[in-house]
Amino acid sequence: MEIVRANCPLLLALLLALVSGGFSFTFTFKNNCGYTVWPGTLTGDNKAQLSSTGFELASGASQSLDVSAGWSGRLWARTYCSSTTGTFKCETADCASGQVSCNGAGAIPPASLVEFTIGSNSDQNYYDISLVDGFNLPILVTPQGGTGDCKSVTCSANINSVCPSELSVKGSDGSTIACKSACEAFGTDEYCCTGAYNSADTCKATSYSEIFKDQCPQAYSYAYDDNTSTFTCTGANYLITFCP
Repeated sequence: MEIVRANCPLLLALLLALVSGGFSFTFTFKNNCGYTVWPGTLTGDNKAQLSSTGFELASGASQSLDVSAGWSGRLWARTYCSSTTGTFKCETADCASGQVSCNGAGAIPPASLVEFTIGSNSDQNYYDISLVDGFNLPILVTPQGGTGDCKSVTCSANINSVCPSELSVKGSDGSTIACKSACEAFGTDEYCCTGAYNSADTCKATSYSEIFKDQCPQAYSYAYDDNTSTFTCTGANYLITFCP
């Protein structure tokens, strides 16, 4: 029987990945906004956080993070941030850590979210853009490589420009800098898909969620908006672009 020797770097890397239980994928964040943003990351399922849970990303800049197979969590970008009082704080999507790193804290609504469940090895990855927690800036998710459907998913519209006054979050200059979900604004079961509305049969689109859906048809506009809003790919890296 011939013995195959792992003297090829690629083969060795594949063998090590199999031994360690999974492959590594890469998220690349790109800021196409005309201003600085501060991406945040949150790992779910009580697992270890990524190597960075928050960082500064200047206009035009990119930064990458590695993620292991089996990872699930959320990604977003904070805006209008400063530390002039000695504590780091953002006007939209803040994680209230008081630091650039979110340290396991999630985004405070309203926030445009990217959600991932990265499959183990050859399993499918699931990804979506969610506006269930409102909107603060446009986002594009582009699979790089991979097999399967692997569609790019975008919310490229500036929903702040059409946000109803009752959902609007104002900045220091009086302009709308984020748009709340109806759940965040009113807190009722109908809008939050809770209580008697906690199922796909009872929780339906509302006039408010339809504003988000009209602007960004591929994004989740309310909790049970699955049919048009969940996407899959296998073995890809992902480019997350803010303000595509």
